[in-house]
Amino acid sequence: MTRSSPSISVLGIETSCDDTAAAVVRREAGGRCRILSNVVWTQYDDHAAYGGVVPEIAARSHVERLDGIVTRAMAEAGMAYGALDAVAVTAGPGLVGGVMVGLTMAKAIALAHDLPLIPVNHLEGHALSARMTEDAPFPYLLLLISGGHTQLLEVAGLGRYRRLGATIDDAAGEAFDKTAKLLELGQPGGPRVESAASGGRADRYDFPKPLEKREGCDFSFSGLKTAVRETVTGMAGPSGQDVADIAASFQYAAARHLAQRTQNAMDLMDDRDDSPRLVAAGGVAANCTVKSMLDAICERNGWRLITPPAKYCTDNGAMIAWAGAERLAAGKVPDRDLALSAPPRARWPLAPPPKGREIGGGRKGPRA
Repeated sequence: MTRSSPSISVLGIETSCDDTAAAVVRREAGGRCRILSNVVWTQYDDHAAYGGVVPEIAARSHVERLDGIVTRAMAEAGMAYGALDAVAVTAGPGLVGGVMVGLTMAKAIALAHDLPLIPVNHLEGHALSARMTEDAPFPYLLLLISGGHTQLLEVAGLGRYRRLGATIDDAAGEAFDKTAKLLELGQPGGPRVESAASGGRADRYDFPKPLEKREGCDFSFSGLKTAVRETVTGMAGPSGQDVADIAASFQYAAARHLAQRTQNAMDLMDDRDDSPRLVAAGGVAANCTVKSMLDAICERNGWRLITPPAKYCTDNGAMIAWAGAERLAAGKVPDRDLALSAPPRARWPLAPPPKGREIGGGRKGPRA
């Protein structure tokens, strides 16, 4: 049964990795989104000495900061808990310690204020994020590119997802982060690589073209990462220009790979809609070179490229609140007891892989 209320206000909590985030979003009667607040605390300084995210440090930081972040999000929205219609929270996939912190907080708020709890798949938050600010009706092709995930999915509707391809090794964002570490650029890796690349030559290093001769829509970034490492270690201390050229060459190769595999997915879906749309979401979707290459293939094929604003590409509470609001409006929420018993999940695929192409299998199942 769908929600009949003229509007829906939802608090969203996101703690799946190293960003502590909370937001309040209102879904108007006509489906329009109003973002009333969106507070994000980044943990870059907490992890800087380690060259990457340390799960235990991330979880501890969430514990220390989440209460204040939620309080601030509610205050900026001018909202009392009694005026909320639900609490939405990332229940996975992600670093399980961090997910546990957010899920525990959300359950406590839901119990204390007698509110429905909506456990949200973090990937669905990204999948629906463009619908907060852009005209992005279903269906569309989704390229989800973030620090932990690289997937191509057909989004037929809310909760109706079909995976067309995914990374067989590393995620795109992970490759950007590791490249930043190799070049000693610091964190966050993606923006630091993009900044360094702005002064470099993208044609100086001919990095590999992953899966160039393989059909399908899967991705691979481990070879690119290795090529960057070998290039850096083969130098007796790279100069500033060397660093800029390596960053530019890597960025170009990564963007080219994303565009080529997305083209394959577009070919699979080309006859399914009169006005086909490609939505690019996740932190890497904020990269200008990536967006430029995706825009080029969309223009060439008569598609429309849709990307959320950069602040909604990276992890944030607004996308989780919005996913919860969309689910509440459609009546696609679990009953109270089931929601309150929802476990934190390190892995939670948004859609199963195509039969026979399970990626990263093992006792824990396919990679998220």
